[in-house]
Amino acid sequence: MDSGVIEGGLNVTLTIRLLMHGKEVGSIIGKKGESVKKMREESGARINISEGNCPERIITLAGPTIAIFKAFSMIIDKLEEDISSSMTNSTATSKPPVTLRIVVPASQCGSLIGKGGCKIKEIRESTSAQVQVAGDMLPNSTERAISIAGTPQSIIECVKQICVVMLESPPKGVTIPYRPKPSGSPVIFAGGQSSSAAISPQLTKLHQLAMQQSPFPIAHSNQGFTGIDTSAQTSSNEMKIPNELIGCIIGRQGAKINEIRQMSGAQIKIANPVDGSTDRQVTITGSPASISLAEYLINARLSSEATGLPAN
Repeated sequence: MDSGVIEGGLNVTLTIRLLMHGKEVGSIIGKKGESVKKMREESGARINISEGNCPERIITLAGPTIAIFKAFSMIIDKLEEDISSSMTNSTATSKPPVTLRIVVPASQCGSLIGKGGCKIKEIRESTSAQVQVAGDMLPNSTERAISIAGTPQSIIECVKQICVVMLESPPKGVTIPYRPKPSGSPVIFAGGQSSSAAISPQLTKLHQLAMQQSPFPIAHSNQGFTGIDTSAQTSSNEMKIPNELIGCIIGRQGAKINEIRQMSGAQIKIANPVDGSTDRQVTITGSPASISLAEYLINARLSSEATGLPAN
């Protein structure tokens, strides 16, 4: 399958999720929704926009390939038009490229990058678009953002090629979609500590996914926020992680391991290297829910590293 097949209107229903800033979304919606209404009518695609009052919004395009790319082209043209308008009173001598982000399941990013980065290099060279796959998953999700910049035509061709890869390599496991949240929403993490970072109800789904068939207790705080009850019986699990992959679990200055501790509420200890051993022992202590979520998050990091994604 190649991008020409998609352009030819293969009878496939596609879904493309775009992550945009509020100002860009406002432009696409238009006064009284006239702009997005026109896009829906002329393209035949379903265009849904996530709820407002967030710094970022998700625009979902769904429908047959021809309708999707008609709607996508209209969105790109609108962004290009906005850039041209902003140049009118600008002292800048060169017009910046159109830039947008699409959101895809992290499990498909390995296929998109290819072994040693060969696939993404091929897409960059054949479309002349700048393409960058984020190294980390978006908050409280199993999705990553892909940034694409260039001329409208190069971006459209680039997204077509990305869609071909995604059709050929379906997502693995359950995908937890990224849902932008208002900035500064207070939340309760698994250990009960409060944070001003935005969190999604999807985190509960993440726990359920990690626990699979096993139910776990949920605690409700007086403020109405939901946390994971870590007062359940405490136990320990051990994992062995290859020495060469331990860095992607720890992260820069311990950032990744601390993030996993905070999200799961589990205590995680990494043993010192043992002479002659190719593995490091990781001990996870906490409630069954905390342990399962910690293991899930660690395995997600290992999986992204194994498929060639940057561990950051």
